[in-house]
Amino acid sequence: MSFPAQPELLTTEWLSKALNRPIEAFRVEFFGEGAGIIGQVTRVHITTAEGEESIIAKFPSPSADNRAVAAMYDMYGREVNFYRHIAPSITLRVPICHYSEYDPKSLDFVLLMEDLADMRIGDQVSGCSEADARLVVEGIARLAASSWNTPADLVSHNNPGQRDGMIGGFKQGWPVVQKKFAHLIPASANNIEEKVPNAVPGLLDRLCTPPVTISHADVRLDNIFFATDEIALVDWQSVCSSAPEQDLAYFVTQSLSREVRAATDWVALYHEHLTDLGVANYSLAQCRERYITAALYLVCYATAISGTLDLANERGRALGETLFGNAMRSLDELGAFSLLEEL
Repeated sequence: MSFPAQPELLTTEWLSKALNRPIEAFRVEFFGEGAGIIGQVTRVHITTAEGEESIIAKFPSPSADNRAVAAMYDMYGREVNFYRHIAPSITLRVPICHYSEYDPKSLDFVLLMEDLADMRIGDQVSGCSEADARLVVEGIARLAASSWNTPADLVSHNNPGQRDGMIGGFKQGWPVVQKKFAHLIPASANNIEEKVPNAVPGLLDRLCTPPVTISHADVRLDNIFFATDEIALVDWQSVCSSAPEQDLAYFVTQSLSREVRAATDWVALYHEHLTDLGVANYSLAQCRERYITAALYLVCYATAISGTLDLANERGRALGETLFGNAMRSLDELGAFSLLEEL
């Protein structure tokens, strides 16, 4: 193997070659719970003749189950492809990639990236302020506008693996959330366990009908870094082409508290940004309709994630309860469950 697929296999010789400069020494810092699920994320402190600095090194998950999920959706290949071919063309800030390698046969990969330690990372359990939310909405609007109806060579979100995975994930997760978080399920969600799986194909058809854009597809606070006047998005393992509203709906309905959601008409703000950035012939009514479609589809995300997290772990339970509760309240406020009757 020409590259290390585990942090334990890093060497000064390999790092020197990958970074194209002499590395005298290094040490690996492992992050705690919540940092990397499908992939293993580490911080590497390196020493050179000029001094000390740090980079982020990302590897496959050590968990066989998580690697199986990555294989199902080609998540490692997607992320490496993004940093190699797509990142340079978008206006949204992402970490600079210093080195990338991927073996499609073994599914091993390695990424060496800029450490965004000078920025503040979001926390989906704690939520964020209205000011932070405005930065996110502006950022994802720029991502959508810059790839409007001409997304890069990306897999469509409407593909058999995604469809079957979401149906299966919802079916597996629903009994768990129904038992653990019954107090969060509104009356309007009655019997959705019977309706959502049948609705997924139709929801994906609607989401992936043009116009489509580059979609990060995992815009949640744990993947967002904040500076004073901009954000940076990390974890591009799910990047795809989809409706521009998918990223907006995921962020607003599952990362924002009720108070912050109510503070602003986020769909109108997003549409205003798109218009200002040159998107034409796309009405606010269209934007709202697709937003609701995306929000309803993303109940699969909330259910699958909340139903498969380690709820015995303190952060796992808090994250599951937060994102599932946000999703249920949001969909109830939008009247989105009624859309299930049309599909």
